[in-house]
Amino acid sequence: MIVEMKRKASREDIEGVIAKATSMGFGYQLNLGTDKSVVAILGDRTGQIETDHFAVLPGVERVIRIMRPFKLAAREFHPDDTTVALPNCEVGAEALTMMAGPCTIETFDQAMETARVVKEAGVGVLRAGTRKPRTSPFKFRGLSLHESLDILEAIKKETGLAVVSEVVEVNNVDLVAEHVDLIQIGARNMQNYDLLEAAGKAGLPVLLKRGLAATIEEWLQAADYILSTDNPNVILCERGIRTFETATRFTLDVGAVPVVKKLSHLPIIIDPSHAAGYSEFVGALAKAGVAAGADGLLVEVHPSPKDALVDGSQSLTFARFRALVEELKPIACAVGRDL
Repeated sequence: MIVEMKRKASREDIEGVIAKATSMGFGYQLNLGTDKSVVAILGDRTGQIETDHFAVLPGVERVIRIMRPFKLAAREFHPDDTTVALPNCEVGAEALTMMAGPCTIETFDQAMETARVVKEAGVGVLRAGTRKPRTSPFKFRGLSLHESLDILEAIKKETGLAVVSEVVEVNNVDLVAEHVDLIQIGARNMQNYDLLEAAGKAGLPVLLKRGLAATIEEWLQAADYILSTDNPNVILCERGIRTFETATRFTLDVGAVPVVKKLSHLPIIIDPSHAAGYSEFVGALAKAGVAAGADGLLVEVHPSPKDALVDGSQSLTFARFRALVEELKPIACAVGRDL
């Protein structure tokens, strides 16, 4: 249930709504918008009570029931688009956010060389995986977590890039949060609710990838877990879903971009690398995502993809990545964005 306050509602009026909610055993979350404030009334029983309980309170303009299963991620709760600030960019703003780098840190030299190249291409955020499980136990899982994080610290110090990296265990969230600027929750952990809450409580922005068999509703409900920790800085990432098609690694759901834009206030970016699975298709999918209105891209880049220890088939060479950035600029301009 959403309680929309009048434009001139006082703080006392807002506190009255909150007091009423808590007295009835409900939780709440407050959105202090630039135009007007909105209070989300949270709890399993909100559908069982009359809206008049809140509609008659001073300063209330109207009360709306959110019939969707997701609440805090819903545009009804936060009508304006959310932007997420990182050290050197703002995801969801007019300029598209590029995040690029290796799937996994293999060596210091590999990670640092890639970081320098993507920065020269205008990228503001380095993507670089630390240690994590793979689909197969025989694939390269990364260096030790501590060694990888030390490398990321050195890269941040030299290049000034912001860093995004995945965390897969609740007990590692705080450690990873000390070394990155954006916590990534991978597709296979989208419904690991303890991990989502722990990531939200870490206080950093969170990049939430869509599960490989998740609906958009389930994805936005997962976002609610993070948002419910009073962390408003959630970025959604469409990375392809599993369908009957095997020509690409996954099927990029380009339609998810406008759908999310309609249903939610959260920014959404595209990961064309994991969706494609093959580098020759990454560029086309990246362009489709930008044209559809995505707020940014998450792209895998490697000094020598043929020698990569993992995901080399979907990684772009430095030359191909530089070319892709240039190819994206007119598309971004055509949809009213900068790159």
